[in-house]
Order: sequence, then structure tokens, then C-alpha cells
Amino acid sequence: MTLDQDPVSIEVAAGVATVSLNRPHRHNAIDDATHARLVEVWEATLDDPEVRVVLFRGEGRSFCSGRDVTQLGERTDGESDHSFIRRFQLLRETQLSSPKPIVAALRGAVLGAGLEMALAADIRIGASDLKMAFPEIGYGLMTDTGGCPLTTMLAGPSRAKWMVMTGRPVDADRALAWGLVDEVVEPERLDQVAGDLAAELADKPQEALSMIKAAVDGIWEGTLRTAMRVELLSQVALFAGEDFKARKQAR
Repeated sequence: MTLDQDPVSIEVAAGVATVSLNRPHRHNAIDDATHARLVEVWEATLDDPEVRVVLFRGEGRSFCSGRDVTQLGERTDGESDHSFIRRFQLLRETQLSSPKPIVAALRGAVLGAGLEMALAADIRIGASDLKMAFPEIGYGLMTDTGGCPLTTMLAGPSRAKWMVMTGRPVDADRALAWGLVDEVVEPERLDQVAGDLAAELADKPQEALSMIKAAVDGIWEGTLRTAMRVELLSQVALFAGEDFKARKQAR
């Protein structure tokens, strides 16, 4: 499969697996095929003994603009909303429980599910052109794969409510001030800076990295899992509500 046919590509070199979302014409929006490929890639990456660090990025102008709106609310083969959301949560949990450090390189649109993927990384490097937002409120929906708890843990409860309740974007400077990214660089330097950091981590003792990650994440792991269950049940109810149906038809 060539790069431009694969919605998610992976390249392993010197202990770093570079995982790239590859739908630049859709700002790397996640459709069903992309989700299925992400499941395959994450499992293969975490099982590969040659991989010590994951660098997560997007091709083109954006990291990820979230769920592809052309498939928003669509279900195949009679799948329930509960089963659908839980499937996506399982992928996020796979990412969160990775014993290998994940560095996210963020540019352009980092929206919705794309922002949730970014916040689930261990370290985030942002380009100065990034825009972070949770636009789900505009459809009468909310986050459902960790957006509320991850934003709360990184930026605080009031800022999490501000983002999820308003849907308004956060630029790079504010994202840095709020703790949503750890460093901001010019767009042309993003891949180099993030790649250098991933390479630096790949050169560290792997067992020590894994234990450090577990020690830090263990502080909030139970709280995060509980909050994601709340998101699951809340989103199921919102998908069934009249607000979502009306707003989706209006768009």
C-alpha cells in the first residue's frame, strides 16, 4: 500500500515509530477506515520490540480535525451508539496504556477526537499555527474519548469547561500557557523538534521510561477511566436527543 492510499502510515527507524495520519485533503479527519487502520497501527507499534518511542503526527496542514463530519452519527451493520463509542474509547485506552512514550507533533487543526488523541500523548510539541477546539457542542454533543478529564487534568476544571462548553478555539500561545502543549515552535521546525525529542527518548533506558510513565499516569488513571465511562453514557444520551438530530440536519 502506498503512502497516499494509506490513511495511517507507519515508519520505524532507530527505535522511533513515526505514525502519520494521512488524509491531508480532509485535514486528517477520522472516518471509519482511518479508525480501523489506527487500531491496527497502534497494536502493531506497541507489539514491535524494535519500537521504543512513538512519534504521532499528521500529513499536510493539520494534525487532525476530528471525526469526519460526513460520517458523524452514522452507524454500520446496526451497531448501537454505545458499542460505537466504546470501540473508540478502547482505542484511546490502548494509547493511554502504552508503556512506550508517545510524542505528538501538532499543527493546524487539532479538533474534537483529534484533540483527544493529542491530549492522550505523553508530550506535545505544537506549531505556532495550531488551533485546538472541541466543536462537539455545536452539534449538541460532547467529548467521548477522554476530552473532559484529560483537559481538566492538564488545564484545570474551569478551562476544560470553557473549551468543551463554548467550542471556542485555543491558539498556540494559550495552549502553552494552559499546559495543553509543552513547547511551541514555528511550523517549519515542528517535525525536526518533535523528531529530535522522540530520538532522545528512544536513546534512554526503556524500562526506566516505562516505569516513569506508569508512576506519573498512576496518579490519575482511575479517575480518567471513571470519567470516560461518564462521557460514554452521556454521549449515548446526546446522540439520541432531538438537539443533535436537529443540528445535524441544519448543517
